[in-house]
Amino acid sequence: MSSFEIIGGKKLKGEITPQGAKNEALQILCAVMLTPEEVTVNNVPNIIDVNNLIALLEGFGVKVKRNNESSYTFKADNVDINYINTPNFAKQASSLRGSVMLIGPLLARFGICKFPQPGGDKIGRRRLDTHFIGLIKLGAKVSYSHNLTEFKAKKLKGCYMHLEEASVTGTANIIMASVLAEGTTTIYNAACEPYIIQLCRMLVRMGANINGIGSNLLTIEGVKQLKGTTHTLDADMIEVGSFIGLAAMTQSEINIVNVNTAELGIIPTVFQKLGIKMDISDNNIFIPSQSNYEINTFMDGSILTIADAPWPGFTPDLISIALVTAIQAKGSVLIHQKMFESRLFFVDKLIDMGAQIILCDPHRATVIGLDRKQKLRGVTMTSPDIRAGVALLIAALSAEGKSVIHNVNQIDRGYQDIDIRLNKLGADIKRINKTK
Repeated sequence: MSSFEIIGGKKLKGEITPQGAKNEALQILCAVMLTPEEVTVNNVPNIIDVNNLIALLEGFGVKVKRNNESSYTFKADNVDINYINTPNFAKQASSLRGSVMLIGPLLARFGICKFPQPGGDKIGRRRLDTHFIGLIKLGAKVSYSHNLTEFKAKKLKGCYMHLEEASVTGTANIIMASVLAEGTTTIYNAACEPYIIQLCRMLVRMGANINGIGSNLLTIEGVKQLKGTTHTLDADMIEVGSFIGLAAMTQSEINIVNVNTAELGIIPTVFQKLGIKMDISDNNIFIPSQSNYEINTFMDGSILTIADAPWPGFTPDLISIALVTAIQAKGSVLIHQKMFESRLFFVDKLIDMGAQIILCDPHRATVIGLDRKQKLRGVTMTSPDIRAGVALLIAALSAEGKSVIHNVNQIDRGYQDIDIRLNKLGADIKRINKTK
């Protein structure tokens, strides 16, 4: 396991480019299984989760060509579907939650898929009912044995379905199964995150017939086959939000470049409610150095609440970043993490650093901003998941003295070379690689 040693209290300055979107990448890479033709994907982030999924595709016999450091070409023309019966597949798939989105493509194209319980962040119960119920409605037969689920379908058939929850990965799985199904599939209460929009746009270029892209009502006319295409991933909006929070906490001047700001939704607005100034153009977000920033209140003067919600609401992946950013603001804010009951449990580390936070219950925390009257102090801590890990890193970079973050492999799952990129801006992060 690797660790970061951080000397905090340094102001950063410069330009940074967000990586390609991790959550989009996992969907897009699963979609290459829908066609025997070549699919080229650009702006692919070099992170653990993405690399593990690419290795999983190679296990099926997918031909993978690396064109450059961020571009790959995939050709799934000779897929070994029997790979799903191997211990190696079970090990790979269970270690990566995003691999669950292979079920839809494999079922649509080959009529069968077996899947172990997927892994990923330990942030609370993350049920897969939406995936399974949607696939069953399309005609899949599902059987359970120990920790393995088997899906079979001679031919998927389109239908109407109203999703119980607007699950992003569940919606992606159902879409990918539906594009090759017979007839019309209507999905109501579909997730409409930018990741889903990008997936649909790619599938349309491949020959799929999808209407309602960008809305929560999708209509899909099944086709017999899909062709190859080229797709470029959007900038990772979670990295964009993380850099905004980092700039505010460390009083840094950072220019976030090559961002499709039109696809960020209310993310900039939420951070502006925390008092962060920013200059937004079509492709860049400039964050000036701010000695102080003040949290807004609601119009009646009551305390501001920031809560996660399905898109176009505030993405749950940035709740941890919003919380840590509020620590040095003037004023108070209630952070309400609705989706996952364990995602706020990292705040005890922030309290150890000197933050004034009241954990109300597993879903809510009140942050009383320090207004820079008191610096955070460096401590030793462990990263519990990807997003909390980066929140702790931001806190450490703003703190006085040395902090140590263990288990940074969790951060590496979602952020490419974060230590190297931030060090170029003036951070002092040292990676310590430890062998077992």
